[in-house]
Amino acid sequence: MATQITAVAFDLGGVLIDWNPRHLYRKLFGGDEAGMERFLADVCGPEWNARLDAGLPLARGVAELVAAHPDQAELITAYELRWHEMLGGAFEGTVAILRELRFAGLRTYALSNWSAETFPGTRPLYPFLEEMDGILISGEVRVGKPDPAIFRLFLARFGLTAQSTVYVDDNQPNVTVAAELGMVAVRFTGAPQLRSDLRGLGLPLGAEPPETAAFEAPGVPSRHE
Repeated sequence: MATQITAVAFDLGGVLIDWNPRHLYRKLFGGDEAGMERFLADVCGPEWNARLDAGLPLARGVAELVAAHPDQAELITAYELRWHEMLGGAFEGTVAILRELRFAGLRTYALSNWSAETFPGTRPLYPFLEEMDGILISGEVRVGKPDPAIFRLFLARFGLTAQSTVYVDDNQPNVTVAAELGMVAVRFTGAPQLRSDLRGLGLPLGAEPPETAAFEAPGVPSRHE
């Protein structure tokens, strides 16, 4: 007999929240897309950002990069001083799914790679986060996905079993590790596909996504790309 699913855990950036450093750096690079992409790959790159998510103090991380790339100090410093400008709106299609699941009686959680320094200022901008049963942020526990340790910590902290918990993430390595640990792992490619995937698992969602207006978090511009 299949294990009943009782909880759904969501990644945040790229799934529920439109976090993207390009929202800020398109302004700073003035239309130089290639230059911006080089900067975000080679200077403030994914590996460096992952260290921030895993607990590296933001000021220290910025100082390290400024020392290594003094000619780009202003751009690097903006990562700290203008961090809030990397935030867009919420992905309302996913928020609608979250709320339908809660209405149906499932528990909902967030498990996200995020700096412990920037998350407190982010949280109030997205009211749906307060509706969740629990949130675990990598920076607070100083270990990030896809390290299996954070998934085990998440399950233990909230008293969940892997087999009864769906995990939703847009990053395939994270999905792979969750599946290896026994979670019901779903790769996020958009709200319509997620709705279909969750319905396929037997979760009580409507067949068609409800109409939702474009959402703008207070003081945060929505994404226009």
